Parts: sequence; structure tokens; C-alpha cells
Amino acid sequence: MIPRYSRAEMVDIWSPESKFRIWFEIEAHACDALAELGVIPAAAAKTIWDKGGNAVFDINRIDEIERETKHDVIAFLTHLAEIVGPDARFIHQGMTSSDILDTCFNVQLVKASDLLLDDLDTLLTALKKRAHEHKLTITIGRSHAIHAEPTTFGVKLAQAYAEFARCRQRLIAAREEIATCAISGAVGTFANIDPTVEQHVAAKMGLAPETVSTQVIPRDRHAMFFATLGVIASSVERLATEIRHLQRTEVLEVEEYFSPGQKGSSAMPHKRNPVLTENLTGLARMVRSYALPAMENVSLWHERDISHSSVERMIGPDATITLDFALVRLTSVIEKLLVYPENMTANMNKFRGLIHSQRVLLALTQAGVSREDSYRLVQRNAMKVWEQGKDFLEELLKDEEVTSALSKAEIHDKFDLAYHTKHVNTIFARVFGP
Repeated sequence: MIPRYSRAEMVDIWSPESKFRIWFEIEAHACDALAELGVIPAAAAKTIWDKGGNAVFDINRIDEIERETKHDVIAFLTHLAEIVGPDARFIHQGMTSSDILDTCFNVQLVKASDLLLDDLDTLLTALKKRAHEHKLTITIGRSHAIHAEPTTFGVKLAQAYAEFARCRQRLIAAREEIATCAISGAVGTFANIDPTVEQHVAAKMGLAPETVSTQVIPRDRHAMFFATLGVIASSVERLATEIRHLQRTEVLEVEEYFSPGQKGSSAMPHKRNPVLTENLTGLARMVRSYALPAMENVSLWHERDISHSSVERMIGPDATITLDFALVRLTSVIEKLLVYPENMTANMNKFRGLIHSQRVLLALTQAGVSREDSYRLVQRNAMKVWEQGKDFLEELLKDEEVTSALSKAEIHDKFDLAYHTKHVNTIFARVFGP
């Protein structure tokens, strides 16, 4: 992932230094378990920790060895042997490369998940704060991008909060799905290594032993994980798109914060563009795109092949780094979002009361008019507003068929905005708790 869309804490999880440190810990913990079983000397296990535990692995040296061996794990083990000395012959006893690679990959995904969960928590806090701030800020709801009926901006943000709360629960499940360890040797039969070694390593690395590893950890787990990241990214895009629409010049109900000295266009000095949420839309597309190759990785040949390997070397860091950046950026957008209630009111009143058409329709049916006739009467007056710029309330009051069923007071009552906010407390209680 390019530095422009990366945060250091997440990038560090995927650095060569972090990867080789995890590889070492897997090998060293396995040696401890093997020593307990009497397979290797206890002194050797201690030497491996003493010499390798605080070692700084030479990335250039490992790369140099790999250029000759054409095998990354062997290159690392060769370099580790240079550090540990003769006792290095006891490292990797009965293990295969996938034991190291797959277990490490899952450790990295778990660490990445924890950062993403922190990101979601921060975003949820921001959404909750702004939702309560605008709990009763009335705005127009839109269907098909056309004025529908009033809602509140707080309800819009409450919806986003509920969606990201679901995302958080999905990520917790995905984290659990991916948090497995495989130390089972060639084709996963434990022929050359006892299953208790796997149990020991799993416990030390914060994982659970894989049920059946077949030499590699089954990739349906990873498919579920990356699909979950794709869903979270889609939720990011949903909220970003809402903000982009609401910032359009002819709408301008909200606006991204525009900092002093910021420039919107190289050609037009007046521009204040929704660049952050546009960026989030693009980043969401990338995160979603990583889900498909993860699903294609599920089908490996027999007990294993490495067709998944090149894919995961890319999508592991790229998907998590990108989503981490996107969630943090979205949080900042929400925290600093400029909200314009006056514009919301002006937009809502742009079509002179049309947004109350359903209430009039229902009132007519309750007064004894058939639904078909009620719809005809209301639509007849509504079209005058659309086509001639008339006032909806005035037209209704002049329509004798309408006033023969409803009194003027009853018609006026149907234009009360408070009617549309009477259950906002109920919605907020469902979302945020009582």
C-alpha cells in the first residue's frame, strides 16, 4: 500500500521486521514444547530464546540467502542458525513452512483486527455524539433522491451508528474465525510432531488450534475475513456517499470541514469540494476488490498448493491498511462535519408543503373517501405545485372535494412537522439504549 493511504501502526504489523519476529516466536515456542516432550534438549530451547529473543534480524542478509535458496522460510532459518549457532539444528523439528507462514499470517490478521476494532469504536463514538447533537434537527428524507418526508439529521447518523455497530460485531466474528494456528507438519497429519506442540504454540500466540489443517489452514476462514472487510468498506462508502450528496451546491445541508489555506481547485478559487468522502469512496472500492481473490483462494489442490500465497502477500497488508486509513479518515470527517440546519429547512420547504401529501391522503381515507379517490385528489393538487409552483396547502384549501371531507383545521393539522419526530426517542433508544 502506498504511504499516502497508510498509518504507521497498521503498516508496522506487515513490516518484514514484525513478520520475522513472529516467525521466530512460533519456532521458539515450538521448541519449548518439544523440549517438554523430550524431543530436543531443554538447554537448546533456552539457547534459542537467549540468542534469538533479542536479536535484530538482518533483512538484507535474509534476502541475500533467499536469492540463492528461492525459499523464504529456509532463508530465515539459515539466518537464524547464524545467530543461534549449533543448537539451531533443533529448530523446525517436524514442522513445514506452512506451519510458520499460515500461523504468522493469522497472527498478523488478528493484530490488524484489533486495530480495526479500535477504529470502529472511535468512529461509533463520533457518530453517537453528532447524532445526539442533531437528534431533532429536522431535514427532508429522500427516496430516489427526491423529497419524501421529514426525518432528522440525527436519525440519519443513528442509522450509520447502527450499521457500523453491526460491522463491529461482524469483525469480532471474523477475528475469531481467523485466529487459528497450525503446527501439524507435512499434509497436516502430525506424523513428525506431536499435536501438543500445536496446542502450546497456539496458546502462546493467542490463537486456537486449527481443527484440520491439511498442511495449510483452510482458506474459507480467510475468505470470510476479507469479505467482512469488504462489507465494512461498503458501509464506509454508504455514509461517504450520503455526505457527498448533501454537500452538492444546490443542496448544501452539510459540508466537509474546509481548513484555512486549503485549496479546492487549481483553476477555480471558489471551489470547496468533498474530496475526503470522494477519497473514501475510492478506497472502499479497493477494499471490496480484495474479497474476490480471497474467495478464489479457498480452492487449493489436494492438501495444499501455493496459488494463494502471492495473493495473500498483497491483500493482507493492502486490505487492512486501506480500511484502517479509511475508518480513521471517516471519523475525522464526522467529527468536523459542518451542518447547516437553515439550508435543511429551506430545502424542505422548496416545494411548498408537498412533503405532507401522505398525511392528507391518509386523513381523507379515514374520513370515508376511497383510497383511489383520495390519491386522485391529493395528486391533483400536488401536480399544481410541481408544474405551476403553487402552494400545496392553499390548493388543498381551495379544493371543494377535499374540504367536503376535511375541515380547514384538519387540513392545517396535517402540515405539522412535529408529527414526524414523535418517535425519534424510540429510534434512539433502539440504537443507543435507553
